This record gives sequence, structure tokens and C-alpha cells, in this order.
Amino acid sequence: MKSVLLVIATLAVVSAEWIEVDWTQVKPIEEFDHYWARIPQEWQFLRKLTPSRRITNGQEASRGQFPYYVVVLSDFAAGTGLCGATVLTTNYILTAAHCVHNAQGGLVIVGAHDRTAEETHSQQRILFEASGIKIHDGYAPTSVRNDVAVVRLFNSITYSNWVTVVRIPNSADSRHFAGLTGTVSGFGRTSDSSMAEAAVIRFASNPILTEADCLSQWGNDVNLIQSQQICLSGEGGRSPCNGDSGGPLTVSEGPGLKLQVGIVSFGSAAGCSIGMPSVYARVTHFRQWIVDNSDYPIN
Repeated sequence: MKSVLLVIATLAVVSAEWIEVDWTQVKPIEEFDHYWARIPQEWQFLRKLTPSRRITNGQEASRGQFPYYVVVLSDFAAGTGLCGATVLTTNYILTAAHCVHNAQGGLVIVGAHDRTAEETHSQQRILFEASGIKIHDGYAPTSVRNDVAVVRLFNSITYSNWVTVVRIPNSADSRHFAGLTGTVSGFGRTSDSSMAEAAVIRFASNPILTEADCLSQWGNDVNLIQSQQICLSGEGGRSPCNGDSGGPLTVSEGPGLKLQVGIVSFGSAAGCSIGMPSVYARVTHFRQWIVDNSDYPIN
């Protein structure tokens, strides 16, 4: 027991200090085998292609534009994976299950505009352990279903001008959000030539599709598209890309008010900019699970 307490005490001290990241050792979650294990066999050939990974017509965010955004660096046996998430409460973040499935722990960064910079005035870097990861009970590593997880952090997040909680739909909200403009944000890849992820957070906006429209564009493949998911149009090639998994899809509820309606789950492996809809776990579908497995307030 003493040795366990010593390890925890040491971790707490480290978490309170600035934690350096060797970004050369970080790669998008989409490059790990377990990401591809989820994709149906008929799409596996796309892994061998060299797709376009440029997010066409995306924009660089202004500083503090997405104060609920979280960079997630999950440690796996095969390396460190880059994903996104959102600040759910001071203790929990919300992300995709495939971002943290079998992770040995990791680090989150909140309040980042340039994730590679030492933004000590705004950034908080906090560790998490495997024991803090809660993945949906219905998630399987060979399926795109139930792709949602919450992670309890070792230390609490401090809210500031740069860091705030995300809002999710309340229990009475039955909207499907089709036709509204959705915005996806993240630090995913923006260039084929460098194969590098964005240092500064970026975003893109497009209409949210009906389930029928999304299903049609995905070849009526009901193994991929179901009611538990929500889709964003790929019009203009605007789309999340490698490294954006787990991040938020939001809609505007008024000036400065954003509501998270989706969690980045997957997109076309043939390329981020080819115009295919990107697919998200639908937050309204999983809302009760999120509340039951975190300290998010019931409303």
C-alpha cells in the first residue's frame, strides 16, 4: 500500500508542473491498427492508398475561440496517439472510445491555441490514468458503434478566460439538428507534403445532414450509418482529418453559445477533402450514458 501511495503522490506533483511533450513521437490515432479494426472489410483497401489529407477551406481559429477544446495524447504500446476531446466538467473530458481504448494513460492539454508552444498563461497540461477511462459498454474495437468515452483526469481543470466547459443538449432536446450549420474544430492534419498536424487549432463549418442523406452518400451501408450517429456535409472538402478524432461537432445557440451535438468518429479513408460526409457519435443519443458515467449535472 505504501508503494502505491508513493506513486500516486509523485504523479500528483508531476501533474501540477509544466509537462513537456516530444511532438515528434506523436501521431494521429488514425495511424494505429486499432483504428482500422473498426472499419468494415470492404473499406480496408483504402488503408494502402495515399489519400488527400488536406482540410480544404478550413480556417485558423482566433485565440480563445474554442475554450472547451481538449488535446488528448493517449499512450499505447505502439506509441502516442493524437485525438481531440471537450471539457465536460472540471474533472472529466468527453471523447471518442477509439481514442482511448486500451490506452495506458496519457496527457490532456486544455486552453491551447498553439499546442506546440509554451502558452503557460492559458494552457493546462494534466495527466490521466487507465483507471480513469470509461468506455461505453456497447463499444467493440471491431465496430464504429457506441464510439464514446469519458475520462476522469488526475487533477481538476481550472476554468479561465481560455478554458470553459462545453454545453451538451439537455434531456428534453429531441432535435436531429439537420439543416443547421455544424462546426468541427481540431489540430488534425492540413498538409500532404509535410504529413504534419496543425500546430494552431483550426475549424470548418458545413450543414448537418439528415440520416437519410448521409446514408445515401455512404452507399446505403447500414453497417456504418445509423441513428446513433450524426453527419456533417463534406461540401467544399471541408472536413475533420487525421488527428481530429474525438473532437466536437457544435452548433450555435446564439452569440457566443455553442452546443456540442457530435463527437468525431470517422471519415472517408479515401481522403478528407473528397466531399464525403464526416461521421460523429450523436451526443443526444448518448447523453444519459455521459451523465451516468461522469459528474456532468443532470438537467
